[in-house]
Amino acid sequence: MSEFRVPKLNNNDSAYVLVEWLAEDGAAVRAGDPLVTVETSKAVEELAAEEAGVLRRLVPAGAECSPGQAIARLLAPGEQPAGAAPEVRPAEPGAAPDTATPGDVVITAPARKLIDELGVSPDEIRALGRKVVRRADLEHLAAGGTREDPPPRGPADAGRSPTPGLPATPGGEDVHGPGGAGAGELITLSRAQRRTAEVVERSRREIPSAFTLMNVDVTDALPLTRDLTRRLRVLVGLPELVVKALGGLLDAFPLFFATPAGDLRARRATAADVGVTVDVGRGLFVPVVRDPGGRSLAEIARDLTGFRRTALEGTFRESDLDGGAITLTLHTRDGVAVATPIVFPGQTCALALTAPRSEVVQDGAGFAVRKICGLGLSYDHRFVNGREAAEFLGAIRAALESPGHFIP
Repeated sequence: MSEFRVPKLNNNDSAYVLVEWLAEDGAAVRAGDPLVTVETSKAVEELAAEEAGVLRRLVPAGAECSPGQAIARLLAPGEQPAGAAPEVRPAEPGAAPDTATPGDVVITAPARKLIDELGVSPDEIRALGRKVVRRADLEHLAAGGTREDPPPRGPADAGRSPTPGLPATPGGEDVHGPGGAGAGELITLSRAQRRTAEVVERSRREIPSAFTLMNVDVTDALPLTRDLTRRLRVLVGLPELVVKALGGLLDAFPLFFATPAGDLRARRATAADVGVTVDVGRGLFVPVVRDPGGRSLAEIARDLTGFRRTALEGTFRESDLDGGAITLTLHTRDGVAVATPIVFPGQTCALALTAPRSEVVQDGAGFAVRKICGLGLSYDHRFVNGREAAEFLGAIRAALESPGHFIP
């Protein structure tokens, strides 16, 4: 007999949610067979059996589990467990643990508590159309909504928690002025957005950040990106060039990629892994391009193209989102001139890149229209000063304004 334990999936969470068992209790499974899906604050992970055996579940769907916790046993054929494994049963209303009820709907313990408080019926639970019902799916009732009001929907409804962050807490905002339509109505933020709020609050609370902005002339870089797109047969734009440029700056600017380690020390990164924001309307994701300094521009471009596709499908894995040494936030809508990113906890810097805009600039004795984008840097002022920030931005600007070295 061996125990099937939850691995540590990220550094942000001390607890995960067991979303769904993929193998039946008592089923014979082989090494590599998917057993269970577990939700973290970033993504949903599918965990597979490390060896063959007969599955005996120890934890029901919907329950919280922690890294290292045994959630199942794998028995040899004919082997009897030393102690009877807890049997997962549908719970009666008022049951304390996380349980599955009614039907195949999984209800987490916080949701169960709110159901008991509000007297929500099984039919109303089914009407939510959720496979896993969480407290956030019911909070519109607690906030004064009616039984007919739809629960708030957001990117996390697809079973994903796209933004790095901490466990969510309830929140809402009044979106109407006094006397207007729906005056006083509270709209509960989506679970994903509440986690974004948690990260922002933690960043503002813990990181004394400063900000420096530099304008970059990308007039010559833009036609090069179009040529590279045709030649490499993969989309190449300014974000791909910036990521590639960042990959070559680790040795010259180690503190910009370091991890704060307490006592005003920082741990040096072994690679310039770059997290890049992706938002296709289903929530904010920050997947990581690994070691761009040691890889070709085509490989980086394929990574970013794949991230956009994965964001549309909502199928990011924890490994896609974890471990960035620095973050590049993209603000590609026309008209955005300046964007100030937050510094994610665990990093010292975050870059912001805006869309190119036309500006009239002096050119010798005359004037010319050039394409300009904004490159902003938020940085932890305990580790980085303004002079170094300007030098760092200047190095990226030099690469974008003389883009010939990007040509493979």
